[in-house]
Amino acid sequence: MPQAHDDRVPAVPGGRIRGGEWPAVALSFAYFFCVLAAYYVIRPLREQLTAAVGSTQLPWFYGATFIATLVLTPVFAWLIARYSRRIVVPLVYLFFIGCLFAFVPLFADPSLIGPRALGTVFFVWVSVFNLFVVSVFWIFMSDIWNMEQAKRLFPVIAVAGTCGALAGPTLTATLVNIIGVAPLLLVSASLLGVAVVCIVLLGRWARTHGERRFEAAHEAPIGGGMLDGLKQVFTDPFMRNMAILLLLADGIGTVNYALVADYSGATFTDAVSRTAFAARVDQVANVLTVLTQLTLTRWLLPRRGPGPVILVWAVVSMFALSLVVFSPDPHAPMAFGFPAVAIALIVSRGLAYGMAEPARHSLYARVPRNVRYKGQNAVDTAVWRFGDTAIALGMNALRTLGVSIGAFAGISALAALSAATIGWRMSRRVEESPQPEAQPAT
Repeated sequence: MPQAHDDRVPAVPGGRIRGGEWPAVALSFAYFFCVLAAYYVIRPLREQLTAAVGSTQLPWFYGATFIATLVLTPVFAWLIARYSRRIVVPLVYLFFIGCLFAFVPLFADPSLIGPRALGTVFFVWVSVFNLFVVSVFWIFMSDIWNMEQAKRLFPVIAVAGTCGALAGPTLTATLVNIIGVAPLLLVSASLLGVAVVCIVLLGRWARTHGERRFEAAHEAPIGGGMLDGLKQVFTDPFMRNMAILLLLADGIGTVNYALVADYSGATFTDAVSRTAFAARVDQVANVLTVLTQLTLTRWLLPRRGPGPVILVWAVVSMFALSLVVFSPDPHAPMAFGFPAVAIALIVSRGLAYGMAEPARHSLYARVPRNVRYKGQNAVDTAVWRFGDTAIALGMNALRTLGVSIGAFAGISALAALSAATIGWRMSRRVEESPQPEAQPAT
């Protein structure tokens, strides 16, 4: 079935922006930039902690994060069932702003709860924070843009996140020696405050100019129960496949993350060098992300749809993982001073955020609002952290059996192949299905 769009305006291929869309695209860009910059300002603290304790402790961190997301996901579903998005979406960000303010005195005086307890609590909180603020962003985007717009605009909007991911560490590196660690939390909170302003302005634009303004219950509370999102993961075929797709992608990311954390802990003996290495990995991965967003994804997604984009990401990730599988020493420098395990992480992460994430989220633009808000949030939070926990526990169990680094990379490559198959099938199914919500003619 041809994709629905406003017949008054011809479709524009290649990721181009129409005249009336520019204000909302600019606000969406600023919104995502602030969200990712806010996260990356405080991310180095979490990364340093991971490298210091080693990947064998990740199941505990991920398990605590999974429990936290499992508690918060129904709370979000309950809110969206009873209140409109103009209330719920800003409320989520205001909640996390309040948490950042609450952490300030603890970082100013870690003895209040103890450095170890603070590190553990902060790791879990940052992991929850990252999932929720990004998940709510993409839910909001898929709610104000339709499927045709999502394929054109999401690659452009996604660039903002990468720019924020580059700006955040730069802010941290520049300011930490001037203002110290605790005030960085206020910098992150300020960025989230700007994001809230963008949300309010985007909501106003969508109510008067957005193509979804014609849909029934455009901004109304969704209704239903607080466990709907988690139920959809098991009962709705689309959501079940989206959950599996995310778990397979998580299998690639978590394995690579653990292997690089082990390399960093074994290679670098102090927090400064570990943090510097993590920053280098982030910088190169983020540069790769923005390059793919501005070129390949921006060209491929509007013309061919999400399936081919996911396929390219999976195939290239398999190639990068094969470097680890066949390398005599995955920890030996291979290119630009990076070992094979770091190259696999950089390539798979760069293409995941540059290609797979915009493509995956564009699929949600064509499903009912109940699925868009509840199911999508459940997949992007609780399912994601369940995958982290299960994969980290599985890696620890396989280590006891003597599984090598190359074997772990081989398992991730198989996950990439499976993800390509599911992503392709889901893309074809969604694009051939009718629109779930009709728009009356104007």
